Amino acid sequence: MNTTTTVQVAGVKQTINALRQIDPELQKQFKADATRIAQPAIDAGRRAYSEVPLSGMAYAWTSKKTGRKVKAFRVADAQKGVQMKFDTRRNAVGVILIIQKDQAAAVFETAGRANANTLDTSLRQEGMPVQTGRTRVIGPAVYRARRGIEREMKQMINGVSSMIARRM
Repeated sequence: MNTTTTVQVAGVKQTINALRQIDPELQKQFKADATRIAQPAIDAGRRAYSEVPLSGMAYAWTSKKTGRKVKAFRVADAQKGVQMKFDTRRNAVGVILIIQKDQAAAVFETAGRANANTLDTSLRQEGMPVQTGRTRVIGPAVYRARRGIEREMKQMINGVSSMIARRM
């Protein structure tokens, strides 16, 4: 008795997971290629950090409310913290993400997003507001640069998806 099955990869998340099952080396190559394609957006995110936003942020501080220690904001650390991440968890909203890993820069990016605080008030006075659910500088910089990479990324993903379908 003959049976035939067709495997269809529905999206990026499924493509990355299927690559891991077929050949982990192919998954590594896919991630390397995606990072290379997204490099203009990563570079734009890094260029967005050119100076310390507020003079007091150049020093480490401790939150009076929670006791959380936050290291000093350093431009070089903020630039180095812009990285690409692949999130293939079931409940992940995005799959290919450009994130900020530096603690001080992440605090700067998101201060006041959920509720107003002193840091947010000071940053707004300096002309750096943030909208609910957004970031201050990395998000807009990456969105401006993403148009140039979307087409190439889609072509690569479609090519890999069809290669997976052929191998299955």
